Amino acid sequence: MLTGIVIDALDVARMDRFWLDATQGRTGGLRLRFVPTVIPKASPKNRLHLDLAGGPDWEAEVARLVALGATRVDIGQGDVPWDVLADPEGNEFCVLRPGHPGVLADSGLVAVCLDVAEEDRFAQSAFWQSLADWHAVEHHDWGVRLRRRSSSTVSLVMGPPAAPKAGRNRLRLEVTRSDREPGEFLDAAGNEFHVTN
Repeated sequence: MLTGIVIDALDVARMDRFWLDATQGRTGGLRLRFVPTVIPKASPKNRLHLDLAGGPDWEAEVARLVALGATRVDIGQGDVPWDVLADPEGNEFCVLRPGHPGVLADSGLVAVCLDVAEEDRFAQSAFWQSLADWHAVEHHDWGVRLRRRSSSTVSLVMGPPAAPKAGRNRLRLEVTRSDREPGEFLDAAGNEFHVTN
C-alpha cells in the first residue's frame, strides 16, 4: 500500500517542521519522511510534487505558507487555477484554489503528483495500482487519478508533462509491502521508490 513520501533534505528538522505546519498535520494518513542529504536541489522541476488545498480563502493560505518559509516560483505554469510555491529547500508544490477538480478537502495535502509521459501513462497506472493498492477513479486527457478509497482525501495524480530525469528524484513514493524485500527500486518510468515492511 502507498503509505508515504520520502523527501531528501539538507536540514531534516527544518523541513519536517515546515511540512508539518504547511499541511497542518493533514496528510490523509501518508507519512512524510525526511532523509538527510548533502546535495542541494539542482533540477528546475521535480518529477514528484505535493498539492495542498487552498480552501475558500486560498489567498490567505498562500500568505500563511509564505510566512512559514515558502517562496513563489515560476516553473512555466502560465495562467493556471493554482499557485506554485517552493518549500525552504526549493521543492515546488501547488496550492489548489476552490473548485479545483478532484479536491475533497479544504486544507492539507490533497494530491501527490507524479510526472508521467503520455506514452508511459498506461504502464505507470497499472504499475502503481498493483504496487500501491490504490485504484483509478478518473481517466482524462491530462492523466489518471488514483485513490486508496473513493472517499480518500489524498489522490495520486499521474500525467504529463514529464520533467526530464536528471539524477535521483528528491521526492519519492514509499509503499509498505510485507511480500517484498525492503529497499529502493525503480518504477516503470525509472522513478525511484521505497519499499518498507
